Amino acid sequence: MRSTAMVIALCGVMSFGVAAEEKHHEDPTRIVTKAGIAYTDSVRISGSIGLDEARMINARTDLEGEEWRIGGSWLLPMGILNFNFSRSDYDDGAYKNNYSIGTFVPLTYFGFEPAGWQIFPMAGYSYNDGEFLMDQNHSDAGLESDYVLMPASSHGGYLGGFAVKPLSDKWSLMAFGGGSMGSDNYSGHWYGAGVSHKLTDKQSFNIFGYVSDDSFGDNSKIGGSYTYEF
Repeated sequence: MRSTAMVIALCGVMSFGVAAEEKHHEDPTRIVTKAGIAYTDSVRISGSIGLDEARMINARTDLEGEEWRIGGSWLLPMGILNFNFSRSDYDDGAYKNNYSIGTFVPLTYFGFEPAGWQIFPMAGYSYNDGEFLMDQNHSDAGLESDYVLMPASSHGGYLGGFAVKPLSDKWSLMAFGGGSMGSDNYSGHWYGAGVSHKLTDKQSFNIFGYVSDDSFGDNSKIGGSYTYEF
């Protein structure tokens, strides 16, 4: 499953007194206008538009428009307010819609940067609804098939974080992870890592892998992406 809980929000150009051009190119607290393309199991396109120094909207979709995400962020004095809406599809007609709102604070603001790692914790509220596959032996649906689609919804919260460690002016390591819990026995977790390379002042690419697992399904992918900033 493509856990939308692992979505990273973006904040202002002057966030926490650091100008965007001074930040790492993978720093998730930058307001930028950009476009990108990525591939895991399919091609995905993405983009963002900086509305002003504190607000951004962003979107991502696959070429078929079956899986998508739209969101944005609003810079606050000690952090940001993030919102995201997304849809993920799974095998045999299963799907999940996710709605989330949360905060994100860089620990470098407090002078905490262990071994050169820039750490960005996140936390928030999320609501999920959709349908998941259930073994009919564990259901009273009484249908004559191995699995049935069961509706589900859950209110809950998530905790997670993203970290980046520059290795040189061009190369950096990345890591992320987190977990979520909610009503109706909902739970999930996600984690991954990657390598990022800055090609020019406006271009970069990264290679990454991730694993996610929650009550709607699980997934593990290896992929890469290219981004151009305007």
